[in-house]
This record gives sequence, structure tokens and C-alpha cells, in this order.
Amino acid sequence: MIDFINVQLEQIAIHQVGNKLRDEGLKISASNVDIDDTETISYLLKYFLSPFDNNEVYNFSHPSELDLNEIFFFTKKIFASPEKLYDVSVDVAKHLYEKSTHPKVSAGELCICYFKRCSFEGKVCDAIGFFKSEGKDDFLKFNSIKTNFKIRHESGININKLDKGCLIFNLEKSKGYKVCIIDSNKSNDTQYWKNDFLNIKPASDDYHFTKEFLGITKQYVTKQLEEEFEVTKADKIDYLNRSVDYFKTHDTFDKQEFEKEVFGDKNVIKSFRQFDETYRQENEVELADNFEISTQAVKKQARIFKSVLKLDKNFHIYIHGNRELIEQGIDENGRKYYKIYYEEET
Repeated sequence: MIDFINVQLEQIAIHQVGNKLRDEGLKISASNVDIDDTETISYLLKYFLSPFDNNEVYNFSHPSELDLNEIFFFTKKIFASPEKLYDVSVDVAKHLYEKSTHPKVSAGELCICYFKRCSFEGKVCDAIGFFKSEGKDDFLKFNSIKTNFKIRHESGININKLDKGCLIFNLEKSKGYKVCIIDSNKSNDTQYWKNDFLNIKPASDDYHFTKEFLGITKQYVTKQLEEEFEVTKADKIDYLNRSVDYFKTHDTFDKQEFEKEVFGDKNVIKSFRQFDETYRQENEVELADNFEISTQAVKKQARIFKSVLKLDKNFHIYIHGNRELIEQGIDENGRKYYKIYYEEET
């Protein structure tokens, strides 16, 4: 989806942004950073871009007018006049400082970059990157001095650990651009990067539709199904397996076809539709009922669909196939059991 093989780093501005709650302040640099060392540039490109692969795509958003989204407005100014990157970068740093009010937000260097010759979804375009480095690692450095060695330590940024990043591709400006993000902190209480600073929402594309519908199905099977129907854990695992199998074996998604193949029973289908409708309204999720299935989203979501039946602390049964080959019962002594049928032992 994203190809950086021919990318070129054109400009970079760096400012230090502290936590406003702790009154750590801003340190604004005097100008863009000049880097003429090709090896350093290659390390920077690795640090900035290598974490971005098959990321979910977002768009800038605003409840009333898109131009009122500060980062969208700043981005539009840079794309229109790349030579103004430094001037706009100061405004970006000030905006980030205003949003850095959570106690857990750490101070760090904010890098604003302009890239040329990025390839996104097969289209070559320019891109703007915002990257914040918060964590520091300690390194040991060994220097050879005549007949001996000198050891000292340095504190710096690990190029394999990007804390926060955002790439904005100069595509579909009217929809809020194509945006991909990185945030190493997954806790909800410090989502200021995504929600407060950038103010983005998932793009209404096939990746989003696939990811969300699989998520809704998992929520229904694991939380709602047993509230209305008598089902075993093996039954729930079977529904989850059939859900993933549908997305793996079809190129396009059809909601009615999916419901019939996965759930079958009319009462379960009716229950699922009610749950789906309520979930979309409560979570403000916009989904199409027909779309092209994203294989990247299927691979990512399939990892959280558990197919393991845990029995006390003695056994784990992995259920991947025909639900009819496993039976559940209780013997004359009240002990619960599963009976499994198979043809070959490997």
C-alpha cells in the first residue's frame, strides 16, 4: 500500500515541545535543519518511515467545517507552498503544545518533514510527516585510543522505536487527505496525538469497512449472543471461525449473504441485525453493506479472533473446522466432557 523506495527527504524542521500542564514550554529552532550527510539521511528515513506499512487510513475531520481543523489547515498551506514549511512548523509546534495537557504526556522533539516521491496505493505524491520523539535510550560507546579503549555513555533516540508519527499524503484533499499514524502508547488516556492534536477519523474505505464489520461480529458473538440464546463456548468459537472464513474466502462482502452463511438461523440473524444497528448508532460508525474485502484488514483482525477452548487448567482445544465433529455432554457422575471425532492423527 505504501512504497518509499524512491522517497526523498526535502526539508526538516525540529522544535522541542513540552507538557503544558507542567509548564515545560516550547523551544523553537531558528530555521530548518540542514543535513548534507547521506548516511544520516538514510537513518532518518528508516526512523521516520519504516513503521508505516499496512496502516489503517484516516481523514482529517471537524464537526462543522474541515478548514477549522488546525492540522488540516496547516497541511494545506505547506502543500500549497512547501518553501513555507518552517514558518508553518512553528504553528504546528504551538498547536501540539496547547494539546499536551495530560499528565502522562512527555516532552520531546517534534520533527516536521516534507517528502517527495512517495507512493501510496499506486499513486506517486508528496507527503508531510509529523514525528514526535519522547523516549530516550542509553547507549555505550567504545572508542579506541592508541593502545587502549575509552568507554562512555550517551543518551539518544533508538531509530527502531518511533513514539508518535503521522504521514499525510497529498491525495483527496477535499475528503481530508489520506493520513496514516503511529502511536506507541495504546492507552486511551493519552490519545491526544490522534484525537486532540490531529483530530482524525477512519477513512470510509474497504479497509475500514472490513475491520469494523469483523469487530462488530466479534462483539456480538462474544458478548450478546449468549444473552439471547443457549450457546456453548464451542458454538461461539464456531461462529467466530465462520466469520473469519467468510472474509478469507470472498473477494466482496454482502451483508445478507454473510448473515446467512455465518449465522443461518433466522432468529439469530434478526438479533445480529438489531445489535449491528445499535452498535453503529452508539459508536457513530458509518458502514456500507456491500464492499470489497481488504485482505490486510482481515489478517490484522483475525489475530484477535480466538479459536481456543480452555478446559480448566488441563486442556486447550483448538477448533478450526467442522463444529459437528465435537460434542459436549455430562456423564453419570456429573463430569463435563467433550467428545471429538477425527479421521487422521498427525
